[in-house]
Amino acid sequence: MALPVRQQATYWGIATALFLAILWGLGNVILPFLVGGAIAYFLDPIADRLERAGLSRTAATATISVVALLAFTLMALLIIPMLVRQLIQLVNAAPTIFGELQDFLTQKFPQIVDENSVVRDTLITLGKTIQARGGELASGLLSSAMSVINFVVFIVVVPVVAFYLLLDWDHMVARIDAALPLDHRDRIRAIAIDINQVLAGFVRGQVSVCLILGTFYSVALMAAGLQFGLIVGAIAGVITFIPYVGALIGGALAIGLALFQFWGDWMQIGIVAGIFAVGQFLEGNIITPRLVGKSVGLHPVWLLFALSAFGTLFGFVGMLVAVPVAAAIGVLARFGIGQYLSSRLYRGLTALNQDDG
Repeated sequence: MALPVRQQATYWGIATALFLAILWGLGNVILPFLVGGAIAYFLDPIADRLERAGLSRTAATATISVVALLAFTLMALLIIPMLVRQLIQLVNAAPTIFGELQDFLTQKFPQIVDENSVVRDTLITLGKTIQARGGELASGLLSSAMSVINFVVFIVVVPVVAFYLLLDWDHMVARIDAALPLDHRDRIRAIAIDINQVLAGFVRGQVSVCLILGTFYSVALMAAGLQFGLIVGAIAGVITFIPYVGALIGGALAIGLALFQFWGDWMQIGIVAGIFAVGQFLEGNIITPRLVGKSVGLHPVWLLFALSAFGTLFGFVGMLVAVPVAAAIGVLARFGIGQYLSSRLYRGLTALNQDDG
């Protein structure tokens, strides 16, 4: 006989409270384990495919680890330093860019940007603010990330955790499945499958989309000769998980920089704009349908709320768990709505009498 609903709610409430308490008290300690678990979850389908191709689980995990190590080394030696350098250069160039914009507006619309104009004062203030605060923001992000993560421990622990979790992933899932309460096993399995589909569609799919589009934008913009093409492409790729926002922000930034750098060369400016048009076409018609498919994703507004709420309450660790927690809450909410729509509370006596008739 199943436990009463009130007693079940009590147990689940205690489990939720313990989960939040652990995040609150051990956030920085468990950070490498959360990152390692996320990496193992992301790479598990690749390991499964290698197993189906004939490799053992150990050989598949070792192969993935070697490739990941080479990719990480390449990023650490080449890509990340270039990103940091371009970010600093972009911040330092902000006053010059806004000065050029002010001169352009002065020539074309002198009545708007005269000495007492609000537009003129705003442009000057904005350029100085970006230079003053942008450098602090960039260095603050790097220094705070280093202090929170404890870089040496992070670099050592995360690959080890990811390796062992990836190696034992199927075994752990089987053990958890065997421990499910018998009275609710089928229902919990169905909910877990839905949550996994959401995470697979968003985390695995959207992260892949972000990486592919970020790489495409960066390489294409650098090939087009845009001075800050790498950092602009990276920004556009990172925020691609919000539909259209990544292309709009990245496109506006790239076109604005292209106007500053290639003013008068409309062909070059058109090429920069065309890169984002091609990126949007590829994302909407090829990349996203293939990688994400028709799986149920997370609504951008709900995702942003979860990231903001968990980030504010639990810091960087909270932002890491925000996506899976948001996915779980979304699936549970849909399940609850489905239960309500089939309940007597919603259907009432009228629907019950119609069913009997």
